[in-house]
Amino acid sequence: MTTPHTITEAARLIRDDALTPLELLDRCLEKIDELDPKVHAWVVVDREGARQAAVLATDELSRGIDRGPLHGIPLGVKDIIDVAGLPTLAGSKVRANVPAERDAFIVAKLREAGAVLLGKTVTTEFASFDPSPSRNPWHLNHTPGGSSAGSAVAPACDMCFAALGSQTGGSIIRPASYCGVASLKPTWGRLSLRGIVPLAYHLDHPGVLARSVADLELTYRAIAGFDDDDPMSVRHGQGSAGDDIYQVDFDAPSMPRIGLARDYFFEKSNDNVRRGVTAGVDRLRKAGAAVQAVMMPKSFAGVHKAHRLIMAVDAAAYHRETFSARRAEYGPRISELLDEGLAANAGDYSRALELQFQFRRDVERLIAEQQLDVLLMPAVSNTAPPLDTTGDVSFQAPWSFAGLPVVSLPCEFGDDDLPVAMQLVGTAWNEGPLLAVAKWCESVIGFERRAAEVRAGK
Repeated sequence: MTTPHTITEAARLIRDDALTPLELLDRCLEKIDELDPKVHAWVVVDREGARQAAVLATDELSRGIDRGPLHGIPLGVKDIIDVAGLPTLAGSKVRANVPAERDAFIVAKLREAGAVLLGKTVTTEFASFDPSPSRNPWHLNHTPGGSSAGSAVAPACDMCFAALGSQTGGSIIRPASYCGVASLKPTWGRLSLRGIVPLAYHLDHPGVLARSVADLELTYRAIAGFDDDDPMSVRHGQGSAGDDIYQVDFDAPSMPRIGLARDYFFEKSNDNVRRGVTAGVDRLRKAGAAVQAVMMPKSFAGVHKAHRLIMAVDAAAYHRETFSARRAEYGPRISELLDEGLAANAGDYSRALELQFQFRRDVERLIAEQQLDVLLMPAVSNTAPPLDTTGDVSFQAPWSFAGLPVVSLPCEFGDDDLPVAMQLVGTAWNEGPLLAVAKWCESVIGFERRAAEVRAGK
């Protein structure tokens, strides 16, 4: 029997009665048993809960109850996101090992869609910079990135079909890029933050990591929706029919118009990334995409400093009391971040927030004036570095700062046999068109989707 590699393939096999959700779960659990001792993607695997959900999904589908393409599909959840009955440890020693009483909003949406929740994936401490136990499945001596480390490793290794992650700086795009999977960071405010341990309220984005852009779209459709109980959730363009704003046009333009951001991004890229992304762009151009070079707006110059300041101040505000009482239990890099936030100047913080609005407006003006569908640049400055770091956040942080939607997709392997990825940036609230362009780019580039080749000795 053909082993499905994507949600789309698995859903088709299930509906063709060639595979049951229970059989699909067993295959994922076999991969976990085989590979997780090497790559450490999971904090906890909820075998009993997942099996109960798979049995229910199998029974419902046999009786003609179909909740959609995620029905019976095994997924993972980053361990800063509440799953009822499981603790949310957030990679930290200071969190109580107490089961969450309630699902996070986006987890509840997955349950409604019939997904099988396999368990909690590894995160760096409080979704920050101190490396996690996870390993890059393509080379075990290299980082999988962070903070959504396990959420990238698990789908890369066929342990699950997609996973929820979060990004404050580069914590979705970077691990996805290092591990050779696709990812989506939606517009800030598009997905509910309720039930998610915060790092920085002005920058936190939930998102999805999966094996294909089509799988990102399917998972995004399931979890998107306005949450009246989340003050950060934005009811943008909401129609009278409930959540119809999320059923947006997912059709690609006949030939996408792409703005290639060469300055800064290509200058800071190493040879592997520069060659890989250039080769991908050449394929897009030959397939008919209109590709033109663009320059970042002047406001870009202050983005990284302002992003770091907002993250530090917001994080310090959340952790102030616990950090004061239990400082020794915090890692060195998050401690440095919190110290920066506690020492920050209020005027500097206010100006950083002002720049956040300005940069977002400048990027959207650039896209509109140049009549572009997306901006394109490397997703990371280099392929996955060694284990003592989670990698360089500089290529992803501008888009977390701006709150604009981003899709990353692998496009090549470097000379070091590690994945190289590009990222596409769209305008706010336009995840549908962005995903459609990304799907077209993915089909043209033709990156071979396969499970990571975890081998002894690597």
